Amino acid sequence: MVVNSSSRGAQLEKKPHPAVVLAKRKRGDFLPYLCRKGSEGEVFSTICKQVYGVSNAVKNLIFQSLTVSVLAATVGSSAAVAQFLPPPPPSPPSPPPSPSYPPLPSFSPLPPPPASGSGSPIRVPVPAAPGFPSVPASAPSSVRSEVYTLGAGDRIQMDIFNVPEYSGPNGQHQVQADGSLSLPLIGSLSVAGMTLQQASNAVKERYGKYLKRPWITLKLLAARPLQIAIAGEINRPGAYTISSAAGPGGTSEQIGTQMPTISRALRLAGGITQSADVRQIKIRRPQRNAAEQIISVDLWELLQNGDLRADMTLRDGDTIFIPTVTSLNRQEAPTLAVANITGQSTQPINIAVVGEVTRPGTYTLAKELQSRLQENESGADSGLFAAKETPGGGENVLQQTVTRAIKMAGGITPVADIRQIQVRRLTRAGTEQIINVNLWQLLEAGDVSQDLTLQQGDTVIVPKAENLNALEGAQVATSNFSPDSIKVSLVGEIVKPGSFALQPNTTLNQALVAAGGFNKSRAEMDSVDLIRLNPNGTVSRLSVKVNFSATANEESNPKLQNNDVIMVRRSGRAAFSDNVGGTLAPFSPLLGIFRLSGF
Repeated sequence: MVVNSSSRGAQLEKKPHPAVVLAKRKRGDFLPYLCRKGSEGEVFSTICKQVYGVSNAVKNLIFQSLTVSVLAATVGSSAAVAQFLPPPPPSPPSPPPSPSYPPLPSFSPLPPPPASGSGSPIRVPVPAAPGFPSVPASAPSSVRSEVYTLGAGDRIQMDIFNVPEYSGPNGQHQVQADGSLSLPLIGSLSVAGMTLQQASNAVKERYGKYLKRPWITLKLLAARPLQIAIAGEINRPGAYTISSAAGPGGTSEQIGTQMPTISRALRLAGGITQSADVRQIKIRRPQRNAAEQIISVDLWELLQNGDLRADMTLRDGDTIFIPTVTSLNRQEAPTLAVANITGQSTQPINIAVVGEVTRPGTYTLAKELQSRLQENESGADSGLFAAKETPGGGENVLQQTVTRAIKMAGGITPVADIRQIQVRRLTRAGTEQIINVNLWQLLEAGDVSQDLTLQQGDTVIVPKAENLNALEGAQVATSNFSPDSIKVSLVGEIVKPGSFALQPNTTLNQALVAAGGFNKSRAEMDSVDLIRLNPNGTVSRLSVKVNFSATANEESNPKLQNNDVIMVRRSGRAAFSDNVGGTLAPFSPLLGIFRLSGF
């Protein structure tokens, strides 16, 4: 049967398609008509809910575009539909500035409606409405959801658009011990090991059986405590439970809680040791349905350049391993010693000091406040190289260094070789590190990196020098790791004989003056004898001509050393008098009788 175009046009005029009737309505009537219950309303029922709260102007633009798509699918083309739409109102001569709206999204033509009686509703793919982002905006400085997976103890909040019964405070749920969420209407849903986005998609799929095009977001209200392990060069290795810092809730793309970082975990474990290699820290991270991931972290970038990206966030089940440094970097050691990831406890440490020191043995070395140490020490430069200073409690805290350890052992002996000092250190792996220390470089060039910070169990070895330099010895004697005083004994014809505690590098003339000078009636004032105990155990005796006007020199005014003895001899007259007196001593009673008899 052939139907001409005129007869078909008449049929359309008598019984127009519902979409044509819809298109002929005014713009202001689109929303109430589409959302009204009926066949056309079913097509757009989901749309009515999704654009709830949008301004009327935006609603009209959306529904006019959707109507064009429906007519194009039913009538045949968009050009044929244009005749049914009302023309736009004429523009005024000088229109005032009008607000600009976001560009309308493009819509693909809908498929033809199903056959009558199919019972299947037409599903309209609805893009994001203007002003409504497809992905909720992320909060600044939040942690990406990819770095966090859900587990037992996490507390989340579910929000379903336009369903307040299941949203907001009513949508707060906690992940159960078995890793599942118990949600209204859909029951139990396992989310263990899922990211927030993955869990959100799973929830949407389940609710899709009951709601049309549900718009659901999940955000983390409180993250569960993380179980981690720390091993290697750490002061207190072991397993730890770290809670997450509270923060504003994030969406399914981002989480608002501040997750624990590596530096926070290291501080919790007492800080790293001095042997730690912060450039090669390893994190072993278990993966869901995959082999564990090994991540390398360079925390030196954080310490040196302040790169926060190096302080990566942790996940539940992470294992942190801090390896032992193969060779100590002296330039980096001072920075590492005062970093907040290093143990900053004020607890004392046990060390040993052996070799050429006054009192070798084991010692307990505690951190001290600088003010307290200066009160107990004497000497103008007693605190020159005493220790490194770090802020602690508003006061300067002196670190436990090599020079402090030597000073506690009474200082070095005159024959100590300060260029070849060794620090022996036992690492967490059980191996021994030998670190060379050159304190002469500290005195000569001010290289404070030579004053190594010690740790629990260190042994300081001060060797004996093979070749002694008198000039260097005098300079070393005034350092703070030498004895604060030397013991010198003065005997013989001196005003105040005895032992005296004198400053290092005190000269012979100064020692004589400290003892009150010569006994002028009996002393030989031209020369004295200097008796010295040599490092090899022998004793040397040197006659020194006294010249009180001479400066320090080895011939007439040498610098004294610890345990030196100065002997002042009798003059010839005093010796003769003593000899005569000794000879006549047996006859002294007889001489007394003669005196009584008048002879």
